[in-house]
Amino acid sequence: MGFCIKGREKMDREAVKQLFEKYVRKLRITPAWDVKLEFVEDPGWKKTGDFRIDCDDRKAILLINAADPKQENLEEVIVHELMHIKMYPLDQVTESLIVSNFKENTPAYDFAYSQFFTALEQTVEELTKCFLLESGDDRELSYGRCGRQKSFNELYDGLKNIE
Repeated sequence: MGFCIKGREKMDREAVKQLFEKYVRKLRITPAWDVKLEFVEDPGWKKTGDFRIDCDDRKAILLINAADPKQENLEEVIVHELMHIKMYPLDQVTESLIVSNFKENTPAYDFAYSQFFTALEQTVEELTKCFLLESGDDRELSYGRCGRQKSFNELYDGLKNIE
């Protein structure tokens, strides 16, 4: 029951809902959390998935871009976003440590914050890939972001040779 969007196909919302229900159980998000799925209709929304969370009340809303999803594999997107909920306590502790130890809008604060969020995204994505490799219906990963990135050679354009 994997679900990929190829080209400009219309999203099968019922299939997305079924994937959501499957993974909130498989990842043991419910019954500890109350989580619901909402579709975003704004064509200007730049993400494919995101969530809103109330950690104190253990409620979350998973948002999926129904107007213009940027990634093809929505199963991967759903698992990725749900992994963020699993990681949320660690996310909040780390963010609190940064905020309490660095003055906002300083190079040290900006460095710590950007490094933390980069590491968080990389960790969540790696956990997602591992989980889908073992439990996913659609094991083909989305490569949508790669198409918008510089090529390997372009990364080195303009760098000075060290001699």
